[in-house]
Amino acid sequence: MHIQVSGKQVDLSSALKHRVNAHLGTLAERYFDKGLEAQVTFSRARSFFTCDINVRAGRGLILRGEGEASDANAAFDDAAEHIAKRLRRYHRRVTTHSRTAPRQELPQKARSYILRPVDESEQATPAEESQSRPDETYATIIAEQPTDIPLLAVGEAVMRLDLAGSDFMLFRNAGNRQISLVYRRDDGNIGWVDTAPV
Repeated sequence: MHIQVSGKQVDLSSALKHRVNAHLGTLAERYFDKGLEAQVTFSRARSFFTCDINVRAGRGLILRGEGEASDANAAFDDAAEHIAKRLRRYHRRVTTHSRTAPRQELPQKARSYILRPVDESEQATPAEESQSRPDETYATIIAEQPTDIPLLAVGEAVMRLDLAGSDFMLFRNAGNRQISLVYRRDDGNIGWVDTAPV
């Protein structure tokens, strides 16, 4: 398992790095057959430490945990407990996924964009207004990266949404091969949007 431990404006001791490697290695041995990749980032916000853990486990399976505490060790424990709790909840499905991942159909390739919102307060010059229609506004692309749209059952998409701690997930529905979306609603429940014709 490849584990990258880094700090944002925080000096990390070798004891902390060793503890992170040992703890995540134990989790990986328990739940996954193959080597994983993990990125652990520590940062300091006001009077407390934060720890973000992102684990890539198998094809397309991403786990995310966050923690905060008064010291870095406790922040890591909090984040690792979030991941462990999610793994315990989905133990059977995650272990089955890690063993069958190579036999699954490859995900569909797509592109992901991060856009900067258009600032309405910026005024166009009269020459610019005459060249373009007033209702045309374009956002600036800040980042562009490749992403995968996996072929999943709705239940597995909900599991991956929960494991990743994301707000939404785009996937191809295994039942009808159409693009679908699962998302976390404001009340904490999960919503599902299916694009299949009715």
